[in-house]
Amino acid sequence: MKKWQILRRDPWLEPYSDVIDDRMKRFEYTKQRLLQPDQSLSDFANGKRFFGFNQEADYWLFREWAPNAEKMALIGDFNQWDETKHPLKPLAFGQWELRVSGELPELSKVKLRIWANGQVFDRIPSYIEYAVQEKNQSSFVGVIWQSHYEWQNQAPTRPLDPLIYETHIGISSEEGKINSYGEFARNILPIIARDGYNTIQIMAVMEHPLYASFGYQVSNFFAPSSRFGTPDDLKALIDSAHGLGLTVLLDVVHSHAVSNVGEGLNLFDGSEDQYFHAGHAGNHPTWGTKLFNYGKTEVIHFLLSNLKYWLDEFHFDGFRFDGVTSMLYDHHGLGVAFDNYQKYFDGAADLDAITYLQLATALIHQVNPEAIIISEDMSAMPGMALPISEGGLGFDYRLSMGVPDYWIKLLKNVRDEDWNLHQLWHELTTRRAGEKNIGYVESHDQALVGDKTIMFRLADAEMYTHMSIASQSLIIDRAIALHKLIRLVTFSLAGEGYLNFMGNEFGHPEWLDFPRAGNNDSYHYARRQWHLAAQKDLKYQFLLAFDQAMIKLDRCYQFLTASTIERYIQENQKILAYQRGKLLFVFNFHPTEAASLSLKTMTSPKFILDSDEGQFGGFGPRNHFEYIEIDETVNFYLVPRTAMIVEV
Repeated sequence: MKKWQILRRDPWLEPYSDVIDDRMKRFEYTKQRLLQPDQSLSDFANGKRFFGFNQEADYWLFREWAPNAEKMALIGDFNQWDETKHPLKPLAFGQWELRVSGELPELSKVKLRIWANGQVFDRIPSYIEYAVQEKNQSSFVGVIWQSHYEWQNQAPTRPLDPLIYETHIGISSEEGKINSYGEFARNILPIIARDGYNTIQIMAVMEHPLYASFGYQVSNFFAPSSRFGTPDDLKALIDSAHGLGLTVLLDVVHSHAVSNVGEGLNLFDGSEDQYFHAGHAGNHPTWGTKLFNYGKTEVIHFLLSNLKYWLDEFHFDGFRFDGVTSMLYDHHGLGVAFDNYQKYFDGAADLDAITYLQLATALIHQVNPEAIIISEDMSAMPGMALPISEGGLGFDYRLSMGVPDYWIKLLKNVRDEDWNLHQLWHELTTRRAGEKNIGYVESHDQALVGDKTIMFRLADAEMYTHMSIASQSLIIDRAIALHKLIRLVTFSLAGEGYLNFMGNEFGHPEWLDFPRAGNNDSYHYARRQWHLAAQKDLKYQFLLAFDQAMIKLDRCYQFLTASTIERYIQENQKILAYQRGKLLFVFNFHPTEAASLSLKTMTSPKFILDSDEGQFGGFGPRNHFEYIEIDETVNFYLVPRTAMIVEV
């Protein structure tokens, strides 16, 4: 048996070496099963070149996979929706084919009419590249699309430390409306670039019927959402981002699919197990969505082809995989506390899903070796962000999902003066050996109505009355001070990259609420109030200025790629100090007491940042330090709820 590197990195995995070895054998066996001799995963994942609509010299060639169908016809406005004019002919292995000459114009609306199980029903082609919502109807229809976009910019070099700005196109407008790809490119991309972020992660791109699902109930996997514009509009956005030096990630959803019949894959050919597990196993118990059968060759082919399509056709630079925990286990992680290693290897793991994720990461790195792949897994599965060659799943990063939960519990349940800094240090620095993390303070879910962002939790109703610089409020003073400290300590400790959801960098007020019956279909809260951070008479500007300075720190020093050295924790005085790279961070978390401390340093420190500066909403200059050369020590003095950074 091979001794995988993952076992050397983490000796606690040794009792489960057989399980690790088995999953690696399954990965190699599945590759052998899927691939022809001399065929690569990239060759295998060319489903979009075979299925769907492909333009040949003087005709369209259309193919579909529907093994349960008895008869099939292409209908649309081009043939007056007449099912007799364009029947498909059956091929082997449940495939169907049709050649259509010049009578299929671009932008034709199309559907498939399928006969199966004694019924007749209409479906949108599974590889459709564009789907639009019919006027005065809730359902979608497929559209024939040919791209005419000409790319202008090369993708930037992969960042060593991703500084990710998580975005949602639709809610990015200042107005109460659904924003467009074009408006986002013109108005929002420059803001992100100016703020210093080097990566954007775009949510809700893959077509979804329910706007309020945040994009997480996908119907048409190869179609960018038409709510925001055309596929070429999305290409122009990505091209513009590349021109600004921004890496672009797609928030990809392969963990489940919408249960809607007629718009997506559910009951596509009349059978429930075409793409999904049959029976109970095919239904997510809390999301109300359909669950893929990752062991089925055709499903693997569909999903891998989908990943390659987004990379090749739209020039995405990588992915954040949503809902990975749900994929990994038969119980989907529901009600399970992953508090010991046995929980990962107790027989509940979906081995087919694990193999699929390995195939996916291997394919992505084969198509684009510079791609960034991030896993959203709250279970902390060992090896998630280790190379497959080491016995891992092949992701580049995992999201530090425990960190936002930690901050919520701390702010809800613990008084400021009772914060345990040793526990804070443990929560922000403990991660699996050799695996890179993306740290973040709060998730996009916390911005939704019914929950609270960090700033809203700190300030609450005072945000409505005391965010003017002419107004005085101890609650707002505390909120601004802690908002800065929480973000800085998380940014500098919790990972090798960082993520922020749009608007949270300046403490966006209120909540996010998509239009629905309960709010009279209002878009009032489904937008971002960018003007608040630009108004010189409001305090939001201070939070934005601090976020910009914080992001600039890493752009200048790239300390997130360096190891962290614990220097000093004084629990009673609430003092925390540590070094990462060339930067020395000193925090005073105490709500009322000033802090004094001395630290050894070989060189005279250089001042870098003080959270108490007036430009950040502080009351400085009050903090200071002094270097004693003869003792090679630096003496710090910090007022309550402030932090200083020096270069050493």
